[in-house]
Amino acid sequence: MLIRNAELADGRVRDVRVEGERIVAVGEGFAADDGEVVDASGKLLLPGMIDAHVHFREPGYPHKETWATGSRSAAAGGVTTVVDQPNTDPPTTTGAAFDEKAELAAPSTVDFGLNGGVTPDWDPDSLFERPLFALGEVFLADSTGDMGIGRDLFEQAVERAAREDVVVTVHAEDATLFDASARERDDADAWSAFRTAEAEAAAVELAGDVAGETDAQVHVAHTSTPEGIDAAADAGLTCEVTPHHLLLSRDDLGALGTHGRMNPPLRSERRREAVYERVADGTVDIVATDHAPHTRAEKDAGIWDAPSGVPGVETALPLLLEEARQGRLGYERVRDLTAANPAAVFDLPRKGRVAEGMDADLVLVDPETAREIRGEDLHTNCEWTPFEGRRGVFPELTMVRGRVVYRDEEAWTVPTGVGENVRTR
Repeated sequence: MLIRNAELADGRVRDVRVEGERIVAVGEGFAADDGEVVDASGKLLLPGMIDAHVHFREPGYPHKETWATGSRSAAAGGVTTVVDQPNTDPPTTTGAAFDEKAELAAPSTVDFGLNGGVTPDWDPDSLFERPLFALGEVFLADSTGDMGIGRDLFEQAVERAAREDVVVTVHAEDATLFDASARERDDADAWSAFRTAEAEAAAVELAGDVAGETDAQVHVAHTSTPEGIDAAADAGLTCEVTPHHLLLSRDDLGALGTHGRMNPPLRSERRREAVYERVADGTVDIVATDHAPHTRAEKDAGIWDAPSGVPGVETALPLLLEEARQGRLGYERVRDLTAANPAAVFDLPRKGRVAEGMDADLVLVDPETAREIRGEDLHTNCEWTPFEGRRGVFPELTMVRGRVVYRDEEAWTVPTGVGENVRTR
C-alpha cells in the first residue's frame, strides 16, 4: 500500500509506503507501484493505539466479551495492540492458565499481550516460563474478589519480576482507607464516596517504596486523582489515565447511575480537571482504557451489587482526537499518550511510530469529521458506552502489521486471526 499526502501528528505531510508487515519508507513524491494507493490528502495518519489495559473476559465470561468481539471493537477504534489483564476465570496465575488464554486469543484481530496475575496460590515459576507481557494488574485492594493481595506478597511478586526483567502493573487502592460510612447509602455516588481518593495516593506511595527497594519497573494503572499521579511521578513510576477518569466525574453519575461504577471510581469535577491538566502537560505517561465490559442487565442493579467497569476500547482514541480537534490537546500529545509512550514503557521497539522499519500499525482519520458516539453502533458485545451522545473522531482505516483490519464502509467485515502475541514476535 502507498498512502499519499498524509498529515502526521507533527504536521508534516508525507507519503508512507507499506510492504508486507512494515513501513518501508516515509517521504515525499513516491511513485505508485502495483499495490493499493490511498489518497490521504487532508487526513491525519497516526500510529495505532497500544491499549495497555483491557479485560476481554475470556476465559470465563464470554457473554460480556470475547477475543473476537473485543479485538473487533479495538480495530474499529484505531487500537492495534491490546494487553489483557489476568482476572478471568480461571485467573492467569499459572502457566496452564496462560496457555489456555493464549489459545482463546487466537481469533484476535489486533496484536496482543497477556499479563500474568498474582494471588496467594499463583505459580510464578510456570508463569515466567511463558511469554508474559507484564505482571499484573496486581491489586493492592480487594478490587476483584480474591485478586487483592497484601504488602508481603506484593513485595515478593515485585522482587521476582525485577529478577525476570518484567514490568509490574499495579492497581493502587489502599482498602484500609475506604470510607465504611458510605455503605449506608444507596445512591449512585456512594461508590465514589466509599473508595476514597486518599486510598489511591497511599497505595501509589507504597508501590513506589517497594519499587525503590527492588529496582523494579512499576507502572500504575488507571490513576484517577492528581494526588495519585503526583505520587507516581515523585516515586519515578510510570502511570496511565483512562478516558473515563479524564472526561467524566461524579457530576455525571446522576445520568450514568450504576453504569458509572468502576474501580477506581469517578472523582470530583475539581480532581478531574486536575487530572486533565497532568495528561496535557506530560506528567501522565499513557492513556489506557481499562476496557471492562458488562451487560446492561448486570449493570442494572443496586450500587453495591452492580459489577465495576465500563467498555472503552473503541472510543478512547476517537474521544482524544475530538479533544485535539477542539484544541484542548495537541495531536502530538495524543500520539505520545496512545502509541509512542506505551511502546517505550513496555519495550515494544517496532511499534508506536510512523517511521521506516516500524510495524505498519496505522490509523487514518479525517480530523474534521466527528460523529456522535452511540452504544448500538459499537462492536463490543455489551453494546453500551458511558460516553453516549459525546462526539468522537473515528478511523476511516486501521492497519495491523500492514493488513487492513478495519475500513469505515458499510459492507466491511472485520477479519479475525490477524493478531499475534507481541512477546513472541
